[in-house]
Amino acid sequence: MPADMNDYFKKKKPESGNSSNNNNGGFNLPQNPFWDGKQIPVWAIVAGALIVLLVLFRPFTVINSGEVGIKVTFGKFSPEPLNPGLHFYIPMFEQIIPVNTKIRLITYSDKETSSVGENMATKYGSSSDGFEGGVKINPSIQVLDKRGLTVAIDIAVQYQLRAATAPETIEKWGSSWEEKIINSKVREVVRDVVGQYPAEQLPEMRNEIAKSIQAKITAKIDSLQGAPVLISSVELRNIDLPVKIKDQIERVQIAKQEVTIAEQQKEQAKQLADKITIEAEAQANANKVIASSLSPQLVQMEQIKVQGKFNEALKENKNAQIFLTPGGAVPNIWVDMKNNKQQQISTQQ
Repeated sequence: MPADMNDYFKKKKPESGNSSNNNNGGFNLPQNPFWDGKQIPVWAIVAGALIVLLVLFRPFTVINSGEVGIKVTFGKFSPEPLNPGLHFYIPMFEQIIPVNTKIRLITYSDKETSSVGENMATKYGSSSDGFEGGVKINPSIQVLDKRGLTVAIDIAVQYQLRAATAPETIEKWGSSWEEKIINSKVREVVRDVVGQYPAEQLPEMRNEIAKSIQAKITAKIDSLQGAPVLISSVELRNIDLPVKIKDQIERVQIAKQEVTIAEQQKEQAKQLADKITIEAEAQANANKVIASSLSPQLVQMEQIKVQGKFNEALKENKNAQIFLTPGGAVPNIWVDMKNNKQQQISTQQ
């Protein structure tokens, strides 16, 4: 309450404590414990107004790590991105848009389309597909092979927005820059590369196709003005062929396996035959050498050695009979007479 009004009411205050005796209807004003009746300083009023403005308009924003800020003044984008930290702007005239520059992953598969990630807070940076800086799953890419058969390709692409050119990218491509830059280029390249091969050759040419897809996607995106996106990797995950092509490839594989098994068996038989032939030839050569080295005197000496062994054996079995065949045409015969008699006795019993 102003000081002059306070003096006025003090003059009107009745001298007696009983207000009922006051013909003018006088009354007591309640005292404010937080204000001593002095005039409020100007600096306090200004400070209070600033605090109210900061609360209502919030003329500052914080850019987190992994983001850059884009300042927009009267709808015009500033070409220089704002680094992580605290930044001030003039409300209603300026706006700061945080843009995520972390690595993103977009996959194409036959799973149900879904998305995981962070949404941008403003209309310029927000993504209508609900994903920012996270993971997005799209349906697999349907491609026609060289003969017009439909093939489904599963692929994954890692990429990130180039921080230095983020304002130019958002200004030029808008909030759907990922759809226009990444999705369109990936599908275009995959259809172009895979369409050069017949479906049955795709599994065999998988590595070559993967390298070609990665090289062409990187080249196409790098060729855009300002190189707005950095490609980290392109991974070919799966090639889903038509059922009849799968059956055909399976039959071919089975036939190849059977041929391989037959060739292995043939090779083993050939190796065995070669081994037998070699052993036979070696034995024949050995026999020739032995035959050429034999003489009557040598044969006679060998017979004497055998007779000596028989004599030693007779010491152990005196009932044995030995039939000697001179000349070596028939081998010597040993007959154990004792055992023969025992066999006769056991037979009679």
